[in-house]
Amino acid sequence: MKEEEIQSIKLRFGIIGNSPALNHAIQIAAQVAPTDLNVLITGESGSGKESFSKIIHALSPRRHGNFIAVNCGAIPAGTIDSELYGHEKGAFTGAIEARKGFFEVTDGGTIFLDEIGEMPLETQTRLLRVLENGEFIKVGSTKVQKTNVRVVAATNVDLQEAISRRKFREDLYFRLSTVPIFVPPLRDRDKDILLLFRKFASDFSEKYRVAPISLTPEAAELVLKFRFPGNIRQLKNLVEQISAIETQREISAEKLATYLPSENRSHLPVALDENQQNQSFSERDLLYKILFDMRKDVTELKKLVFQLIQQGNFGTDVLQNHRDLFHSIGVDADGVDIQSTYTPKVILTKPANFADEKVIELNASADIVPTQDIVHEEETETLSLEEKEKELIIKALQKNRNKRKYAAQDLGISERTLYRKLKQYDIEE
Repeated sequence: MKEEEIQSIKLRFGIIGNSPALNHAIQIAAQVAPTDLNVLITGESGSGKESFSKIIHALSPRRHGNFIAVNCGAIPAGTIDSELYGHEKGAFTGAIEARKGFFEVTDGGTIFLDEIGEMPLETQTRLLRVLENGEFIKVGSTKVQKTNVRVVAATNVDLQEAISRRKFREDLYFRLSTVPIFVPPLRDRDKDILLLFRKFASDFSEKYRVAPISLTPEAAELVLKFRFPGNIRQLKNLVEQISAIETQREISAEKLATYLPSENRSHLPVALDENQQNQSFSERDLLYKILFDMRKDVTELKKLVFQLIQQGNFGTDVLQNHRDLFHSIGVDADGVDIQSTYTPKVILTKPANFADEKVIELNASADIVPTQDIVHEEETETLSLEEKEKELIIKALQKNRNKRKYAAQDLGISERTLYRKLKQYDIEE
């Protein structure tokens, strides 16, 4: 496709930018438009995926038919089948009359299914039948109806990962992705960010009847370095906010920085290592991890103290050899003389079968009692999530005097879930 044709499409659909990745996506959309192939548009939220569905429809033989954009993530699971395929009168409570669904209304046109990854599995099965045979059945009906609709889908999630988690049908994925189109995120479009900034500044100057804002060279560099996780939508909101608030129309880097959110802000209660950053933890999982780590540290300290008593080794090398362990309890391992700053104090108990049980306090200079007089019992740790969950439930009930409502609030679960857990673990209130 010639450069002039791509520029013409951009002008027609209001697409700003000249990055190679954007031009390639437009070229693929224009080439596939005259066909009836299904198209799957992928890209981050706010990157402009819906514009490509409009390009495909407008340049196709179906351009005189209906075009409907449906956000699958915004429709409740209980009503999405009715929205897509329609329903008969009396099919469910509130169905006072028959209703046509989107697939019936757009017969001969194009339907754009945005956020297809959020579609319920049962609805995915019905969609697969539409794609394969052009057939659907209204909710509450037994009559098979035909439709001739082109489906263009879009998603901002990794459908391959959703397939592995059994959240998305693999056969539906292959049906939808006959022609894949990737819309690049804003941060990968180089100078397009400044072009879009000027376009939005001009639009909002007309809307609010003020002079358009502009950026100093330093502010322009700051905008180019920002990653814009919300993509074009976030940039547009940023320009509108500054246009409406600032009286000084030339925006400096210092002023712009006050409007840009911190990218280093973290809402996690604990730091995760590199292998854990890609995992999804619930609050309960994080709590368990903290508890297990604390218990592990305590157990390691017990073992170390017992080892020191047996070997009589209280030198500074102990701190150096167990740097991580002592650091976790707030002790600096560098240059600390343990003999001069800390006198180990260990309380040992004779075996219970001795008639005169004695408690012995040991200092670093004291003689170590014979090891046969020491009872050392390693605690067997339980790593069962069920046991920990049961323990937390019991504590929450005790804290709230067996009031389920407040115990459930402390646990971060519903009262109904708490009731089910009480039955599951046979906990008496």
